[in-house]
Formats: sequence, C-alpha cells, structure tokens
Amino acid sequence: MKNNGMKIKHPKLRGEWAELRFMTCAAEHGLCVTKPWGETARYDFAVEHEGHFVRVQVKSTMFMDRGGYSCTVRGCRGPYEGDPFDFVAAYLIPLDLWYIIPAEKCQGQGSIALYPRLKKSKYGMYKGAWHLLRGEYRIPRIEACAEEFGFPESWEGNAALSI
Repeated sequence: MKNNGMKIKHPKLRGEWAELRFMTCAAEHGLCVTKPWGETARYDFAVEHEGHFVRVQVKSTMFMDRGGYSCTVRGCRGPYEGDPFDFVAAYLIPLDLWYIIPAEKCQGQGSIALYPRLKKSKYGMYKGAWHLLRGEYRIPRIEACAEEFGFPESWEGNAALSI
C-alpha cells in the first residue's frame, strides 16, 4: 500500500487519517479497537485483546529533525496530566512505522524524538511493539555475574547467571 499521508496538508485531517491507519494496523495485529463516542475522552482508542483493555493516544509526525523525527505528545493545553491513557501510538508517516510507547515514558513532555535508525535510541525498544497492547511484556535477556550476588564462582560450575 502506498503511503499518501504526506500529501494531507491540514493537520486535523492528517491526524484523522493516522487514526484510521492505527485501527487498520491494530486489526492486522489481532487487536479489537473501540473508538469512544464524541470528543471528550482523554484517549483516542480503547484496545482490547482477550479481555485486557488499554487506552491509546495516537500521534503522528512527518517532521524530521537532526536525523530523527520530532513527535508532539501533548494536548492543546500543554503536556498531558494525570492518567489519561496507557500508551502513545506514534506514527512516523514517511517511514510507515509505529512506536507503541508506555505513557509513563513520555509523561510531562511536549514532544519526543524518535530515531528509528539508531540501534540504542531512547524509544527504540518500542518500535513496532504491538505486543504491548496485547498485555504481553517481553523481558530482554538479563545476564549478571554470580559473584555480584554473593554466589561463589564454583556455583553450578558457572560464574555467570543467566535468566
């Protein structure tokens, strides 16, 4: 599918288009998407998977700045306050790429910088992280030296503890 979102000049219309893209991608990932009635909800969608619900705020950007993309994650009155949603779904229009970011990772900020080409970027672990909306949390491999935890080197014949 060709991405024509860059041609939509009016920001409100482009935002509505991004929300439609979100609904499509969420459905492709096996998620059920519900849109609240009216404009008063503090989130754009409720996403359900096997009885687990999360609230999602959709944002989009096509603004490139210093090798990354600047994405506004605030409302019309400034940074979001309280607990209005669980995740931000940030869409990089030129790359057709989604970031699914827990709300607490961008709480109180006006914008975030997304660097999809950097291996160790701040939000890199959330690139394409649709599994988070299903309530699945993937813990990366954790390794530690057993000596740091008071285990003798001879424990289990291995000095490294791998979980």
